[in-house]
Amino acid sequence: MTQAEVEPKIYSFDEFISWYPENSELRYELHDGVIIEMPKPKGKHSNLTGSLIEQLLIIIRQMGFGGIWTIPRESIVKPKREKSGYEPDIIVLNKEVLESEPRWESESIIQNPDSVKLIVEVVSTNWRDDYYDKFRDYEQMGIEEYWIIDYAALGGRKFIGNPKQATIFVCDLVDGEYQMTPFTGNTPIVSPIFPQFNLTAQQIFDLA
Repeated sequence: MTQAEVEPKIYSFDEFISWYPENSELRYELHDGVIIEMPKPKGKHSNLTGSLIEQLLIIIRQMGFGGIWTIPRESIVKPKREKSGYEPDIIVLNKEVLESEPRWESESIIQNPDSVKLIVEVVSTNWRDDYYDKFRDYEQMGIEEYWIIDYAALGGRKFIGNPKQATIFVCDLVDGEYQMTPFTGNTPIVSPIFPQFNLTAQQIFDLA
């Protein structure tokens, strides 16, 4: 006799927020109603994320947006689909627009795409989330720029080639759809939001 598989409980976004433990050392996301424990960034992933935040903050100041654009330590993005919620590796917010976010002050929730200048996801073993689910949901929300940093070449071959190679994708929202531009090796990153960003793909990989 085989034991019946137990179906996971399906949560709404608000149920997920109510469930989320305060001061948790673990990160969680909601994917199609299922709460997923996210791998805690370690080693190279953590180094790359922290160092890239430092680079972005320098450029934000150089562009004259210091004190206006900010990178919070934690936030949860609420897509249009009711049963999903994501915690990006890096999110750049416009503080001038945050006043219109009704749940920011109390719950660190972002649901207005105008609040967001950039979202960055650093790819880990759950690479399909970044290339498919989050790509679709950030695009549908209207997030104007989304970077996928696949420093360990974990993504599918249709994205990063065969043989696979470490790649950064800058996804720029044009007429409601992402234009997905790959950068590898010594190719300088071209970012519409950060035109002064002058690091190459390899220099970003080396941050790890």
